[in-house]
Amino acid sequence: MRRWAILAALALSACGPISREAAEDQCARQAELAEQPRGSVALGAGSGGIRSRVEVEIGSDFVAGRDPSEVYVQCVLRRSGERPARPWRG
Repeated sequence: MRRWAILAALALSACGPISREAAEDQCARQAELAEQPRGSVALGAGSGGIRSRVEVEIGSDFVAGRDPSEVYVQCVLRRSGERPARPWRG
């Protein structure tokens, strides 16, 4: 029972606001994905043959056509409760 109380306390503490600076750092990634999709391609060869990997990450804000600057501001507000001190660099 005590374990559940500790886990519940940790979960609730994670729900609170974070510092504006931390929110700005975290929200920068969300704004980048709103700006354009990100991806990578990897190709390698070894004794096991040739391997390849393709990864594409598309944010829902990009699909919806949202302005990356506005996505950034709203994200920082939601996470920290404050407006960003620095503008989105996009």
